[in-house]
Amino acid sequence: MWTKHHKKRKFGRLALPVITVAFLSYFGYHSVHGDFGLRGMEDFERQRVERQARLDVLVRQRQILEKEVALMSDGSLERDMLDEKARSYLNMSRNDEIVIFH
Repeated sequence: MWTKHHKKRKFGRLALPVITVAFLSYFGYHSVHGDFGLRGMEDFERQRVERQARLDVLVRQRQILEKEVALMSDGSLERDMLDEKARSYLNMSRNDEIVIFH
């Protein structure tokens, strides 16, 4: 009866650990440096803070505009408010007036 004798290869035993280390290195690197990694989360947080500040400014502007609209449309139209807005939009004033922009 013939038997086959196989010579044990050194590389055969190292193949699985090398592949495992390669995968772990790849995923480890991208968990820190990738778009959704730790550094990416820092960028997301920075953008969130900037956009929250912008949102706060826009909300304040909207509240001011809503207040002005309420003064102009609640049934008792304030003449000073109407006059101020008309002059502001038309960029007109009388000769004896002093204009103070705010």
